[in-house]
Amino acid sequence: MPVADARPRDTAWPVMSWPPPPDIVLAGRVVAIAPVDPERDAEALFGALDDDRVWEHLPFRVSDPASYAQFLRGRIQTGWFPWVIRLQVPHAGLPAGAVVGTSSYLDIAVHDARLEIGATAYRRDVWATAVNPETKLLLLRYAFDDLHAGRVQLKTDVRNTRSQRAIARLGARYEGTLGRYQRRADGTVRDTVLFSVLAEDWPRVQDRLHTRLASSAQMPSTGPNATAPIPASRVEE
Repeated sequence: MPVADARPRDTAWPVMSWPPPPDIVLAGRVVAIAPVDPERDAEALFGALDDDRVWEHLPFRVSDPASYAQFLRGRIQTGWFPWVIRLQVPHAGLPAGAVVGTSSYLDIAVHDARLEIGATAYRRDVWATAVNPETKLLLLRYAFDDLHAGRVQLKTDVRNTRSQRAIARLGARYEGTLGRYQRRADGTVRDTVLFSVLAEDWPRVQDRLHTRLASSAQMPSTGPNATAPIPASRVEE
């Protein structure tokens, strides 16, 4: 059965801006996100993420800081834009400034105004806290409001039910499952679950994330990082 055109009166989309400046920082209440410097950040990232449970559903696994730095350099050369995630405030028993994870812009198609947020990993201390929703809010907002993306997609292993639930809670729409899509680190080939946030969805998703963060018991309640909608001025260059 043919699929109906969801936008029959579509208009020309603005040109997507790329790349982000190398010194940009996306600052929230709990986290600050900056471009990865492999030489500077690989050791701290490896120390934060050196847990088999963190890497269980990722298609790669690094063995030491040197191999992580090499991996990051290789991904940057292929067009990825990886980020390092640090705490702005003490959180989940960790001090301000602690490295707690990484995420990337990848599969970037500037001509088509789309990209993917993926290769996301967090140290286990911050699982199920405000770190992931705020990270996604910052990355999505920068993609739509500053880069002028029309589509952001997110993918995960069909076996990673925790990630599927987390992506769905963002308000992303499920678009289907890609069979035998990507080889896992153990040599098996995974089915990949595909989600997206479109520019038309972004206002709803943004409101949903703000509401979720405002109600989170883990968000700061007093002081300069107190819970409130994160203003656009918190994007620092």
